[in-house]
Formats: sequence, structure tokens, C-alpha cells
Amino acid sequence: MNSLDENGNAMAGMANMANQPVLLLALSALWGASYAFIKVGVETIPPVTLIAARTLIAGAILVAVLRLRGLGLPADRRIWERFALQACLNSVVPFTLIAWAEQTTDAGLATILNSTSPIFAFLLTAALTRHEAVTGRKLFGVAAGLIGTCLIVGVEALGGFGHEMGAQLAIVAATLCYAGAAIFSKSFRGLDPMIPAAGSLVSGAMVLVPASLIVDRPWTLAPSATSVLALLALSVFSTALAFVIYFRLVQTLGSVGTTAQAYLRVPIGVAIGVLFLGETLSSTAWAGLACVVVGVVAMTMPARKLG
Repeated sequence: MNSLDENGNAMAGMANMANQPVLLLALSALWGASYAFIKVGVETIPPVTLIAARTLIAGAILVAVLRLRGLGLPADRRIWERFALQACLNSVVPFTLIAWAEQTTDAGLATILNSTSPIFAFLLTAALTRHEAVTGRKLFGVAAGLIGTCLIVGVEALGGFGHEMGAQLAIVAATLCYAGAAIFSKSFRGLDPMIPAAGSLVSGAMVLVPASLIVDRPWTLAPSATSVLALLALSVFSTALAFVIYFRLVQTLGSVGTTAQAYLRVPIGVAIGVLFLGETLSSTAWAGLACVVVGVVAMTMPARKLG
């Protein structure tokens, strides 16, 4: 009987390992697309209102899906306190900072700054939490991914560095929040991934919606149809669906490995440009893509067990 259980657990583990690259790629695509949605959205919707609506819509969708599945959000106050902290780290603060910064920051430079979350996750893990192994392989992966990102985007993208220092520092602060969120997400182990996703978004909406009412008075706004469609896509795909995938990956792949999607966003964005916009890749971009792939593999490859 024990051997059957062990075989079943082994097969389940192998299935999870097989799904991880697919989920990581999906999360990278969903969050990679979010920057375009935000860019279109903030054209006629102020940042605070855009992000308030994003969290409210996404949270409502996940709560509805949970009810259809026969599940509900927990009533424990301590868990909701953790949801609130997760919301601050993963949505309220970084979403708002990025939406504000994208009004003035070039996309290439924003991509470079945002791709540094694996570095912060690695450093926070090494210096503070030590909740998962900090290995030379992961350090190599962090470095390779960052070098690859810079090669893909192009050194010329750094030309705007320092011109909008406030916005650029806001993106770095958002990236640091994402790294902290990936580490803190490990505390929700044992919960269905949709529960912390929904709980954190509902908590975020409870903060952002009142702020939107005070700061922007959204009833006075006249957003364009394009911005509204971008907001809906941002809420449904790049938030509700992405958060469920994110919380599942954190539990199976680890916080440092999950942040590898920050690197994968870059080649995905380049691929979209090549396929749909007729853009071409330089030789340095191809080299950068190779570095990113090597870096992601190094950061996400499970450690071999001895014996």
C-alpha cells in the first residue's frame, strides 16, 4: 500500500514538474501583455482608478468562480491580515506605481527595470528568509537572465535612464514589492491557489476603491472605449487568471523560480513584435534570448536528490 502511495505521489510530482514550464510561460505572457494594457488604459483613465477597477473586477471574478466551485474565502481574521499584506506587496503598491510611471517612462527601460525582480527575490532569500536553497546555480541564472534582458531590449534603451528618475525609481520600488510578494506567498501553502489570489485582490480593492473615489472622482471621467477594453483585458487575463497561476507556481516552483517570469516577458514581447509588427531581431537580441533561456532553466531546474 505504501509503495502505491509513493508511486502515486511520484507521478503527481512528475506531472507538476511537466506543467511548470507551461504555466511559467503563460504567466510571463499574461503579465508581459499587462504593460501594453496599462499604457492604453492610462491614456484616459487615471492610474489610481485604473488599478482600483483592475483589482475590483479581478477579485469579483475569482470570488464568483470560487462559489461555482463550492469554495469560499476563509473567515479567519489572521488569514485576512496576510491577504492584506499580500495585496500591498503584489497589487496595491506595485500596480499603482507602475501605472503612474508608465505615463512618462519608455517601454524598453521599464522592461529592464521590471525584469530585476529575480535579483531582489534572490537577495532577500539569501539575506533574510532562507526559506529555500540559495545555490550558485540560481545566482548564475539571475545574472544570465539580467544580461540577456539587456541584450534583447538593447543598450540604447538605457539612454533615457535618469531623465525621469522619479518614475524609474517607482518601477524599481514596484519590482522590490513583487520580490517580497513572491517570498511572502509561500505562507499560503495548503490553500487552493485561487483563495489567496481572490483574497489578496479583494483586500486590495478595499484600499484602492475608496482612494479612487477621493482622488479621481471617477464619476466625472469619460474614458475611451479603447481604454475600457484594455482595462477589461487587464482585469480578466493579466490579473484574475495570472494570479491563480502565480500562486500555484509559488507553491510548486518556489519564489525565486517563479520570479523568472520577469525575464521571460522580454523575449515574449520581442516575439509579438516580430510576428505581428514586422520587427526584426538583431544579433545581440538573439544572444540575449539564449541567455534568458539559460538563466530561466538554471533558476527553475529542480535540485537533484542524492540516494
